[in-house]
Amino acid sequence: MALGVVFGLVLQATTEASYIESSVSIISGEEYEREVLDPASQRARWIAPFDMVATIFMTLLKMLIVPLILTSIVVGVASLGSGKDFGRLGAKTLSYYMTTSLLAIMTGLVVVNILQPGVGANLGLEIPANFEPASGSTFADILTRMVPANVFEALTQNGQMLQIIVFALIFGFFVARTGEPHGRRVLDFFESAFQVMMKVADWVLSMIPYGVFALMVKVVGETGLDPFKDLLFFMMVVAGTLSLHALVTLPLLLKFVGRISPSGWAKAMSPALMTAFSSSSSSMTLPVSMEAAERRGGASNKTVSFVLPLGATINMDGTALYECVGVLFLAQYYAEASPAFDLTIGMQFFIVITALLASVGAAGIPSVGLVLKAMILKALGLPDDGVLLLLAIDRPLDMMRTAVNVWSDSCGAAIIGKTEGDKILARPVETDPATSTL
Repeated sequence: MALGVVFGLVLQATTEASYIESSVSIISGEEYEREVLDPASQRARWIAPFDMVATIFMTLLKMLIVPLILTSIVVGVASLGSGKDFGRLGAKTLSYYMTTSLLAIMTGLVVVNILQPGVGANLGLEIPANFEPASGSTFADILTRMVPANVFEALTQNGQMLQIIVFALIFGFFVARTGEPHGRRVLDFFESAFQVMMKVADWVLSMIPYGVFALMVKVVGETGLDPFKDLLFFMMVVAGTLSLHALVTLPLLLKFVGRISPSGWAKAMSPALMTAFSSSSSSMTLPVSMEAAERRGGASNKTVSFVLPLGATINMDGTALYECVGVLFLAQYYAEASPAFDLTIGMQFFIVITALLASVGAAGIPSVGLVLKAMILKALGLPDDGVLLLLAIDRPLDMMRTAVNVWSDSCGAAIIGKTEGDKILARPVETDPATSTL
């Protein structure tokens, strides 16, 4: 990112210097065409290759959206098992995860509406000439559009992601309830397809540095450093909102619902939280989380082996919160920049529902929020160029929201384990001989 900023500043300064030299030449009697003298046209020619690279990366990103979301949600829901197998433990777990995700999203919604980081922002993003935001922004319109009339038609349109998510939830639910051998065959197919899409996603996301570099050159070359003032404010809003959910909402649930010491549980889960923060991957952190919750926290193997793997699949509090805040930030910017877009209450409700449902199947890999954010923007009919711009500051935020994801999962294991009779924090963490492995 820093290299892209420097390159953009050099490009901007070079074209300005060229304009000054040309002006001096005119005074001395030499003649030049106006196009050559115009620094904006010179910058446009220099920026064009970088714009092309950024566009190609965004196109690859869009390519991931439908197959990755479809396969991940089907696998995630189907892995819950049938109603008979799901039982009391599963019902508690699913209720907890849906509740905390919704609380995280609503926290983000309230904070971003109070602080309004996107209002008056100067992000240097262009509004396309053919800009047509999504229509039908009332609650009734959104609920009506959630059910696809033709799922195959919906699968060909990134703008119909809410319909695809609803279909994936229904399909995965009934895959788990279809007898052998058919249900198992279908689940095996989607599990294999999901693993393949994860490999494709890893490949696409490995090109993030090049995409960010190209976009930074484009934005800084055109507008200078002004966008970073607003991005810094946005970054502070996201960090503060994640902290609010992690340090207030979840500890309150531990204290008053689970009757568990928040500080004691945080101490027990500290190895997992540090691993999540450093790796930015819920999936990579899962073995550490399970060991910490069982050996340091006192949760039973039955609870840990069910709640935490399920949480790594369907519970993404930090990611869902970030999607809500990020999309609303860009939506506020576009609402200010274009009279064609109106950020209504219905639109915000749509963002909340989509972020909640999409978090069910969010893959536990670094920067997967990039895919989800692009998906929601496309569903709103908004340009998705802002996704790459936010990616320039994404790494520290990705580390924070992954830690929040894992912290929420572990709180769920503690609360649910307590209701199942587990002896949570029965012994001080310091005296546990098993801590030596962590």
